[in-house]
Amino acid sequence: MSPRGVALPDLRARLFDAAERILTRDGAAALTSRAITAEADCAKGILHTHFSGLDEFVAELVLDRFTRSATLAAALPARAGGGPVVGNLMEAALGILSLDPGVVGLAVTRPAAAQRVREAWADGAPGWDAVQASIGAYLDAEKSLGRIRPGTDTGSVALALVGTLHHLLMTGRPGAAAPREQLERLVHALLDPS
Repeated sequence: MSPRGVALPDLRARLFDAAERILTRDGAAALTSRAITAEADCAKGILHTHFSGLDEFVAELVLDRFTRSATLAAALPARAGGGPVVGNLMEAALGILSLDPGVVGLAVTRPAAAQRVREAWADGAPGWDAVQASIGAYLDAEKSLGRIRPGTDTGSVALALVGTLHHLLMTGRPGAAAPREQLERLVHALLDPS
């Protein structure tokens, strides 16, 4: 355990990673502040020193992980014109699906945390809307380059892909492989509907 009074580098990341390990290994019922700090090898009360309670911690964990996903998607428009379109979309989609389903599920099982996440998204924190906007911008760029059909409704394709990712995350199991083949079929169907 870390000595008392010694600053821990990247404490938030350490606590968030510990929480993900607990969720994957033991499920949401095992997620307590004491379990998190024990898993992170930190002093028992440190979580409550940095967060007002477990609900705030869970909300911040969910927001942090969605920020990662939105950052992955935000890099997509710069890839327009390089690599196969389906491959670029698949890489972004699989990166988003690397979110732990247990973390995503927490936002549903803890009403106070869910409310805090919704409020943060309403205030502009990156979430599903940011991911959808990035995918749409990427598809618009590819359409302007002639790499996807001129009549493609890029907004609808982005919405369908994000909706599918949301569904897969909400119904996924921790540790299960991402449904790569299913996603590839979907992307092909959305981009080549003939």
